[in-house]
Amino acid sequence: MIDESGLGVSPWVSSRISPGFLKLSHKQQIEWNSRTVSTLHAILVGLFCLYILCFDEAVNQDPVWGDPTLVKINVGITTGYLISDLLLIFYYWRAIGDKFFVVHHLAALYAYYYVLGQGMLPYFANFRLLAEFSTPCVNQRWFFEVLGYPKTSRPNIANGVLMAAVFFMVRIAVMPVYYSRMYSVYGTEAFYRVSFGGRSAWIFSSICLDIMNIMWMHKIARGCYKVLRSSQRLKAQTQENGKTD
Repeated sequence: MIDESGLGVSPWVSSRISPGFLKLSHKQQIEWNSRTVSTLHAILVGLFCLYILCFDEAVNQDPVWGDPTLVKINVGITTGYLISDLLLIFYYWRAIGDKFFVVHHLAALYAYYYVLGQGMLPYFANFRLLAEFSTPCVNQRWFFEVLGYPKTSRPNIANGVLMAAVFFMVRIAVMPVYYSRMYSVYGTEAFYRVSFGGRSAWIFSSICLDIMNIMWMHKIARGCYKVLRSSQRLKAQTQENGKTD
């Protein structure tokens, strides 16, 4: 039986950090707990990913077959999270069900199976985890929304601009780096040592995830633009009313 709190600690901590948590509906509390775990996972995995990219010479020198020990730990953490999150999504489908999240999780798990099972492609598997740095801002946007913060409030605007900037940097701007590194190993001996299934999982999941990232970036950019426009209009109206008074 899946614990309805997602994690028993989340409701206890959330109710003390934000008293508004207790006023949320049962459905909202379920999603709140899910997003709290998501944020903690993103921070842990994102920092570990950055450490590996900066200091793991074996993986950086041989992106296809370099020593995957640290990457396996990071991918293992993410795999555990994705499986538990999928179970929660299916169990609470009416509350937090989202087909895009299901596709995203399954595509990632399909690729990570080869990393954990055969130790291949550690650099590319770890590189994808940079995307987790955008997750806290995405979740914070939802927290502000259910707590009743106006979209034009300063915390919401600041988080929205930060979310758009970070999402672009870790999911869109890094695409040329990722695919140029992929191209650099294409056709090499190391590349052909990867099984056909592994190559298919690598290429298919990368394209699938990045198509979704582009779609999400488009939505985030439009939302951020609308909020900034609304904020400017309100500021202009306030200034006009002040002059009239």
